[in-house]
Amino acid sequence: MAEASAVLRFVRMTPRKMRMVIDLIRGREVPEALTLLKYLPRSAAPVVEKLLQSAVANAGQKELGDPESLRIVRAYVDCGPTLKRFRARSMGRANPIHKRMSHVTIVVAPSEVS
Repeated sequence: MAEASAVLRFVRMTPRKMRMVIDLIRGREVPEALTLLKYLPRSAAPVVEKLLQSAVANAGQKELGDPESLRIVRAYVDCGPTLKRFRARSMGRANPIHKRMSHVTIVVAPSEVS
């Protein structure tokens, strides 16, 4: 099965926030997903939109056909490394702050193949 993918690693956004957006576009046609991402009021939407455009460009390089006929067959978010920081609190205490990162993968393929 011919498919093209794009991977974005070490995105400084939590996987939970990224998954909200990725779950919306999984399985959709590319033009529909791009329209959805363009108007979605989530901070992860522009990042995912750019990654999807990269996957479509990769499909163009592999000559998988018209970008309008592509479908998102797989899209997932994995956890990246976590930056561990501490916030000063009263009476000499400290609370941990976890700054999480994500690894995002989008795979597109022609609709008739999937």
